[in-house]
Amino acid sequence: MTPFTTLTAIAAPLLRDNVDTDAIIPSREMRSVTKTGLADGLFAGWRYAEVGSRDPDPGFILNDPRFAAAQILLSGANFGCGSSREHAAWALAEYGFRVVIAESFNPIFRGNCVNNGIVPVTLPGEAIGAIAASLGDWPAGRQVTVDLQRCAITIAKGDCWQFEIDGEARAMLLGGMDAIELTLSQRDAIEQVRAADRLRRPWIYLNRQTQDPAKGHTAA
Repeated sequence: MTPFTTLTAIAAPLLRDNVDTDAIIPSREMRSVTKTGLADGLFAGWRYAEVGSRDPDPGFILNDPRFAAAQILLSGANFGCGSSREHAAWALAEYGFRVVIAESFNPIFRGNCVNNGIVPVTLPGEAIGAIAASLGDWPAGRQVTVDLQRCAITIAKGDCWQFEIDGEARAMLLGGMDAIELTLSQRDAIEQVRAADRLRRPWIYLNRQTQDPAKGHTAA
C-alpha cells in the first residue's frame, strides 16, 4: 500500500447517515474477487440515472465537475454499515479516495479501510458540517488537508480540527503496511523473545518425530 502522511485534496460532501456497503458498491457490481474493476460501480445506485446504466445522474455529488477529482469523502453517522464486504473499501480506493471523514463508522468497514490504505477519520457532525459549508467555488476552497502525523484536519481558511485514531491503524497507514507487515516490522523484537524463550525452555524447540497415520511414514 502507499504510505499516508499528509494529503491536501478536493473533498466531496455526501452528507448522509447510514450509508451501507450495498450503496457503496451494489452486489450487482461485484463481478470479481479482485480489487480492480470496481470503481465504475462505486455508488452505482446513486451515481447513475438507471440501474445497470452508466448514464450519470447530474444530481449526484460525484457527477458534479467541481468534485469529480475528490480524494476525500465527507459523510454522516454509521458510514459503511450493512454487510462486511471488503469490496466497498476496494471500490473507494480504486476510485481514488484516500480519506473518509464521518461521524462514525461500522467497525468492520473501518478495519477494511485501514487494510486498504484509506484513512477513516471520525469527527463530530458539527465539524463535518463546518467543513462542508467551507467548500467554495474555487479549487483551493474545495480542498481539505488531512495530516495523519498530527492527526489534524485543516480547511482553506485555516480552521483546524484534531481527530483520534488508534495507534495500530495509524502505524499501518503511515507505513503503508497491512497487519502482517506491521507484525513483521517487529521481527527483531520477536526474535529476541524467541531466543530468550529458547534458553528458558529448550525442550519446546526439540525436533519431534511424529507418525503420519494417513501416509504410513514418519515425518519430522
